[in-house]
Amino acid sequence: MHTERAYCDWIMRFIRFHHLQERESLLVEPEKKVEDFLTHLAVQANVAASTQNQAFNALVFLYKQVLKHPLEGVDAARTSKEKRVPVVLTREEVKLVLAFLEGTSDLVVKLLYGGGLRITEAMRLRVQDIDYGFKQITVRNGKGLSDRVTPFSESLMPLLTNHLERVKAIHEQDLKDGHGAIYLPFALSRKYPNAEKEWPWQYVFPSRNLSNDPRSEVTRRHHIDQSTVNKAIKQAVRKAGISKKVSAHTFRHSFATHLLQRVRIYARYNLCLAINNNDLYTCFKTAW
Repeated sequence: MHTERAYCDWIMRFIRFHHLQERESLLVEPEKKVEDFLTHLAVQANVAASTQNQAFNALVFLYKQVLKHPLEGVDAARTSKEKRVPVVLTREEVKLVLAFLEGTSDLVVKLLYGGGLRITEAMRLRVQDIDYGFKQITVRNGKGLSDRVTPFSESLMPLLTNHLERVKAIHEQDLKDGHGAIYLPFALSRKYPNAEKEWPWQYVFPSRNLSNDPRSEVTRRHHIDQSTVNKAIKQAVRKAGISKKVSAHTFRHSFATHLLQRVRIYARYNLCLAINNNDLYTCFKTAW
């Protein structure tokens, strides 16, 4: 849904940029029109590379899927993608931020840091995606529409259990009120007609209120909006007195960095054992 809205916005900006009045005018020198628009974004508007790529993808979709006139040989000035060093929190800073979080936002951020999840991946988690036996979370349709498995901390198990008990009570009440159905992607609603009301398919982090699906107009309980978690993170960072620019994605970077640090320490520890088992402290200090 967010992608559709973004594409529609870029197409409208493209039309206004060229002052187009008719559908047929889109097919007159389309490659040149697209090149001029993309060059304008790169040179005059000075947008980021990801922003220009999104605009280009929207226009490719327009001409290929809607107008049935695929673009060929678009050669526009492209914005160079600059390398940025990601913001990473120390373990102490992570603990400090978590101390100022509470409720659902606290649990979400702990999952982001404990499993390296993206904020959208955490929002879309279903009950069946959490495996307590293997202590892992299955991320469905992540970036690039690929699935992956990521661990979660054993310390989160009681928190998740208590949270899901409350969520299940909400779901059972929705069923009594004649609701309880949930959005299923792709053709799953046709393949599994009853799945939309079954417990395993429910969101781990459901919204507080029911809402109407913009496509089907069916009243459902969607997952919480990621802006709720982002606002809670900003407030916690401000209360913690941390000057770094912290977002939900910062906890994913921190997860990866801290994981690599632990692997490094473990590898050096094994190296010390192999070199000199009698003087472990000296060997470890030298290797570090």
